[in-house]
Amino acid sequence: MRLERDKSVLLMVDFQAGLLPVIDGGDEAIAEAHWLYGVAEALEVPVWLTEQMPEKLGGTAAALLADRTAPTIWQKQHFAVTEDAAFREALRATGRQQVVLCGTEAHICVLQTALGLLADGYAVYWLSEATASRRAGEAALARERACALGAQAVSADMVAYEWLHRCDTTSFGNVHRQFLKPRAAKAVRFF
Repeated sequence: MRLERDKSVLLMVDFQAGLLPVIDGGDEAIAEAHWLYGVAEALEVPVWLTEQMPEKLGGTAAALLADRTAPTIWQKQHFAVTEDAAFREALRATGRQQVVLCGTEAHICVLQTALGLLADGYAVYWLSEATASRRAGEAALARERACALGAQAVSADMVAYEWLHRCDTTSFGNVHRQFLKPRAAKAVRFF
């Protein structure tokens, strides 16, 4: 059940500029997603984004894309991107079976995407700190429902360390210097 970087895709759902101002915890969700995006890039994990009707909700928030390479972006009309045959085929073609999932709104597009992925046999990892809704209660309920149906709730740190798998590699050294050490320095100490 451990995440493996060569079996994973990071899928970020609808982090759109027009939607984020009304999302409870939206800034924190973007910060977590942006951090893991960087780790994914460093470890060559594919990063895919979706946009729901960008002509009305705007494109992906600039803060998520800052200092990152251009991701694969799927524009969609369905709430679940898994309803798009081209998306399903492209995901199948990667041969990757683990999807780390986050985005907005948790109880609509993220949840429906999770349900579609689970139905198609993918292992879904719900990135808790980077998944939000207008109301925190709905985000929590969406995570609860997804996990009851087979998804697993994870944190960005869990994902990063599982992708790294060991501490004696060049990959670990690079990711540690660029992402892990700065993050640990910002951690709040409770003792």
